[in-house]
Amino acid sequence: MIEVPSKSFFDIVDFGARAPMTSIDPSLETHGTTVIALRYSGGVLTLADRRATAGNLIMYDHAEKIMPLDDSTVVAISGAFARSVEVCRFLKHSFKYYRRTALTEMSVEGKLMEISRALANNAPMAMQGIGLFLPIVSAYDAKKDQFGVYFFDGAGARFQNGSYACAGSGSERIRGIFEYLARKKGPWESRKLDSVLEDGLEMLDIAAELDSATGGFAKIPPVTRILDRDGNRPIDDELLQKKIETVLAKR
Repeated sequence: MIEVPSKSFFDIVDFGARAPMTSIDPSLETHGTTVIALRYSGGVLTLADRRATAGNLIMYDHAEKIMPLDDSTVVAISGAFARSVEVCRFLKHSFKYYRRTALTEMSVEGKLMEISRALANNAPMAMQGIGLFLPIVSAYDAKKDQFGVYFFDGAGARFQNGSYACAGSGSERIRGIFEYLARKKGPWESRKLDSVLEDGLEMLDIAAELDSATGGFAKIPPVTRILDRDGNRPIDDELLQKKIETVLAKR
């Protein structure tokens, strides 16, 4: 019989007890946009531009906005960059702690509840305009052999879309395109990776044209990651470059 640890990683590190950082000027926070998760026939593709901004300043054009939390869970972050990276690192250790103490993987439902809990604990800071970030999560449930795409609000409420999710300021400019493409080309989850990747890059390119906080990829490739039944990994560089050239040629 497997005994579940009596204390969670949250309780051990007292993660939720941290006081709001009221001395920070929200305009000085570095923010990241735009992130997209798309189902395809073999799993989930996640893409992100690489721009990080603070107010009207471009702080960095090599930001990593997609992080694997474990072999079957990938998170993409938009919003307050420092706080989101901190929370993602905490979640990664939380999942590992459970795996090593319970000698089994945390269920997908358990992982999603941990993410919601982390966001709920971050809400006091977010309500003061500090540390607000919105993740989108791609997860694979090996027991059910199912992929899921989830998004959250700032208080930790969870929502699920079986086909896609997007977040960040650039996402507001392209939100309607997802449904349009699904009607024209069929459900995202029925299509091949090659086709979905091209459409995802095209939407990132449109977002960059319409949103100053979203970076283009003419010089710097976007961040990409695929999650399938074998785990998660970046898109092959050769395939990514080929699709980038195809999208840029359409302009």
